[in-house]
Amino acid sequence: MILGVSEWLSSKLGWKTSHIRIAFVLSVLIFGVGIGLYLILWIVKMFSK
Repeated sequence: MILGVSEWLSSKLGWKTSHIRIAFVLSVLIFGVGIGLYLILWIVKMFSK
Protein backbone atom coordinates (compact mmCIF):
# COMPACT_ATOMS: atom_id res chain seq x y z
CA MET A 1 0.00 0.00 0.00
CA ILE A 2 2.53 2.58 1.08
CA LEU A 3 5.76 1.09 -0.25
CA GLY A 4 4.39 -1.18 -2.97
CA VAL A 5 5.35 -4.41 -1.24
CA SER A 6 1.92 -6.04 -1.55
CA GLU A 7 1.73 -5.41 -5.27
CA TRP A 8 5.32 -6.61 -5.82
CA LEU A 9 4.75 -9.74 -3.74
CA SER A 10 1.48 -10.52 -5.51
CA SER A 11 3.26 -10.47 -8.86
CA LYS A 12 5.92 -12.84 -7.51
CA LEU A 13 3.49 -15.30 -5.91
CA GLY A 14 0.56 -15.04 -8.31
CA TRP A 15 -1.86 -14.12 -5.53
CA LYS A 16 -4.35 -11.28 -5.43
CA THR A 17 -3.03 -8.08 -3.92
CA SER A 18 -6.01 -7.80 -1.59
CA HIS A 19 -5.28 -11.25 -0.11
CA ILE A 20 -1.71 -10.26 0.67
CA ARG A 21 -2.85 -7.00 2.27
CA ILE A 22 -5.34 -8.91 4.43
CA ALA A 23 -2.58 -11.33 5.45
CA PHE A 24 -0.35 -8.40 6.50
CA VAL A 25 -3.13 -6.84 8.57
CA LEU A 26 -3.95 -10.15 10.24
CA SER A 27 -0.30 -10.81 10.98
CA VAL A 28 -0.04 -7.42 12.68
CA LEU A 29 -3.19 -7.93 14.73
CA ILE A 30 -2.64 -11.57 15.69
CA PHE A 31 1.12 -12.13 15.74
CA GLY A 32 2.56 -8.62 15.82
CA VAL A 33 5.11 -9.40 13.10
CA GLY A 34 3.51 -7.88 10.03
CA ILE A 35 5.22 -4.50 10.22
CA GLY A 36 8.69 -6.02 10.55
CA LEU A 37 7.99 -8.49 7.77
CA TYR A 38 6.68 -5.67 5.57
CA LEU A 39 9.88 -3.66 6.10
CA ILE A 40 12.10 -6.68 5.41
CA LEU A 41 10.23 -7.38 2.19
CA TRP A 42 10.54 -3.71 1.21
CA ILE A 43 14.33 -3.94 1.63
CA VAL A 44 14.40 -7.13 -0.44
CA LYS A 45 12.30 -5.44 -3.10
CA MET A 46 14.60 -2.43 -3.24
CA PHE A 47 17.75 -4.54 -3.72
CA SER A 48 16.20 -7.00 -6.17
CA LYS A 49 15.97 -4.47 -9.01
